[in-house]
Parts: sequence; C-alpha cells; structure tokens
Amino acid sequence: MAIFRDCSNIGKDRSAEDRRRHRELVEESIKKNLGSIIAEESIIGKSKDKKIKIPIKGIKEFQFIYGKSKPGVGAGDGNEKRGDKFAGEAQAGKGKGGAGNQEGEEVYETEITIEEVIKYLFDDMNLPDIDKKQLSQLEEKSYRKLGYQHKGIPPRLAKKRSVIEKIKRKQAAKRSEDGEEATYDKESGEERFPFIEEDLRYYRIKEENKRDYNAVVLCIMDVSGSMDQTKKYLARSFYFLLYQFLRLKYANVDVVFIAHTTTAKEVNEREFFHRGESGGTYISSGYDKALEIIAERYSPANWNIYAFHCSDGDNWSEDNKRAVESANKLCEVCNLFGYGEIVPGYYNIGSTIKNEFQTKIKSKNFAAININKKEDVLPALKKLLDKASDRDEKAILN
Repeated sequence: MAIFRDCSNIGKDRSAEDRRRHRELVEESIKKNLGSIIAEESIIGKSKDKKIKIPIKGIKEFQFIYGKSKPGVGAGDGNEKRGDKFAGEAQAGKGKGGAGNQEGEEVYETEITIEEVIKYLFDDMNLPDIDKKQLSQLEEKSYRKLGYQHKGIPPRLAKKRSVIEKIKRKQAAKRSEDGEEATYDKESGEERFPFIEEDLRYYRIKEENKRDYNAVVLCIMDVSGSMDQTKKYLARSFYFLLYQFLRLKYANVDVVFIAHTTTAKEVNEREFFHRGESGGTYISSGYDKALEIIAERYSPANWNIYAFHCSDGDNWSEDNKRAVESANKLCEVCNLFGYGEIVPGYYNIGSTIKNEFQTKIKSKNFAAININKKEDVLPALKKLLDKASDRDEKAILN
C-alpha cells in the first residue's frame, strides 16, 4: 500500500480539487434559490442557452478560528446538525437598536442557463416516465454514416480515413522492391509523398425518415377579479415546470393559452398572466374552448394532449354540472387532464367545484391538486405525473 501520494502530476493541475469543491458548493447554493426564479421565466421561451442571474450568498469553508482563551468546554448531546451553534459569548453589535459592528455576509450573482435550471430541478425529483400514445404525422429526415466508399462529394470526405489509407500505401511502397518514386519539394528539398485518388475515402450516408412524438399543453386559467397576482404567480410557476418537463420528453411541444371568465378566448402568454377582467366565472367556458381548439388543430390521432386548469375554485353554481360534463369530454381526448386549485395559505379545504370533480369524474387520467404556496409547486407536479404513471401501469396490466 502506498503511504505517500504520487507527486508526478502535482505541477500540472494543483487547483483541480479546489475547483471541484467550489463548483459543488455553488450548485448547492443555486438549488436553494431556484424557487424564486421559476415564475419569472417565460414559459414559451425556447432559448435553452439564455442565461439567468441567481444571487448566491458567500460560500464559506470549514476552518479553524482563534478563540477568546476563556475557560470552559463546548459540548453537545449527540443530536447536533451541521450549522448548529453552541451557546457562548454574546456577539458584539447583536441587539436591538443601533448599528452593528460585525462583518456582513457576502452576496454575489452567478449565471446559469435555462437548461441547467431544468437539470437542477428534475435531477433529484425522480419523476416518472409518461406514456406517449401517438406518433406525429410529420417525418423528420436524419442521416446515418454507414462505412466508407471510394467516390463521393467533398463535404463527405473522411479525412482521417483518407490519411490512414495514404500511410498504408506509403508503408507498402517501402516494403516493395519496385516502390513508387519519391517526389521532392522544390523549395525545401524534402521528400514528399502526396495523396492520390486511390487514398481518398468518403462517408457512405443513409437517409432515414423518422416519425417523432408531438405534444400540446393547453393552459387554462380563470382570469376573473378573484384571481389576483399572487395566484397567477403560483399558476405561472406550475405551467413553467409542466412545459419544461414535457419538452424533455417530446421533440415538439406546442403551448396554447386559454383565459376565461364567463366566456373564454385564446390569448398570448403576456395577456394570460398579466391581464385581468371583472365579472363572474363559468369554468365550462374554458373547457369548451379547449375542446374547440383540439377539434380544429390538434387531432388526438396525431397529438399527445395535456390540459391543465388553474383556478381559485370560485364558479357560478349553475355552471357546475356543465363544467363536469366538459371536463369528462376533455378526459376522453387528453393523455392527462388536471385541475389545480390555488388558494394561498396553509389550509386544504376543497371548493365546491373541486369536490364535484373528485366525485363525478371517474377517468383514470384526471388529477386534482392543491397549490397553496410556492413550495407546493414541485410536489404538485410530481403528484400530477404520478397519476399519469399509475394510469399507464394499470393499462399495461389490463
């Protein structure tokens, strides 16, 4: 067993271990700040390289520090956790009133891309896979390399293979008694062994037509006066995660925004989250609009359809029956249909319409969830996708 570390490579990269540990600490700090940036990012922004600034508090390493040279022993009971502090001398400047005299904690910003944000979010969630029921009618062309050939066009020249063929010919010429006569460079006088047509190799390319999966996300939301900006903030956070998750699973994902009060209309993303209207609420109007758009543009025969509705639960009582009927129709054409009730606070009292849905919608691809605070967004997404996964498993067993 070696006692001393091999020092032969010390001079090459002595800081590699420091950089690795610093990177791990930065990633941990980024994960703690992700929740505050989810709702600020555009749902349909497709630039995976777009950078986002995230504040990071100063990263401190464990280190020995000088004490006060006072008698006493600091001891715990065995249940301590990292970061716990033992009772000790009161810190100067820590109290009510007046300015403190202690050094503040350093805060700086780091930049990460949208793609990195999604990686951090989904890596530790262990999200289930989802069933892809339909193939796209559109076919994408792809090209695959299948060996080499002697003839071809310049863009398909296999340079490395051509050099190998030239070297093989050169070695064969040296072993042969009547080898090729060498040529010499006129300026330097050095011996040259140029390429000839027989050395050149070209990639053999096979064209393949691939049919891929398409998906559409129907974002439906109540925009009546009761849906304030806090509720829309939570809805935006959820839609962002749902969209990004589906982008990981499908080659092409469309997003449709449907805003409704007593009537519904298709809007763009900005209008969806930032415009509000007065008046009452007919939830069925949003569902009927979604069914109309599906019939016109997104045939269930060619599209994987995901519909989700965010509301605070307020609905005109005379519309409840029709809302249940329209919701059942959505379940028939969607891979997954979800209802999210957003009531900021720390209670989970379901509204009348949510209770109606849970008792009268028997489809396996329906899920109802509660989002009461920012921390509920990720668990709500996991619950929704677990519902889809359970449905797929039961379908396979049957």
